[in-house]
Amino acid sequence: MLPKPLDILDGHWGKVFGVLLGLLFGWFAITYGFWRAVFVAATVTVGYYIGRQVDERTDWQAFSNRLRRRE
Repeated sequence: MLPKPLDILDGHWGKVFGVLLGLLFGWFAITYGFWRAVFVAATVTVGYYIGRQVDERTDWQAFSNRLRRRE
């Protein structure tokens, strides 16, 4: 019996997600150029990081201090 698609996703979610991100980046690079694709990937990464901080209800004062900290 063949495994169900959702069973495969359950065990390998990170790999599937990485492949989809790679395909998306490749499509952006082909369509818009490499540097524009890098810019989009960077802004998505920053947006994800900020969204994760909001989801975790991070103390924004501590977050700001951590960004400005120079060691």
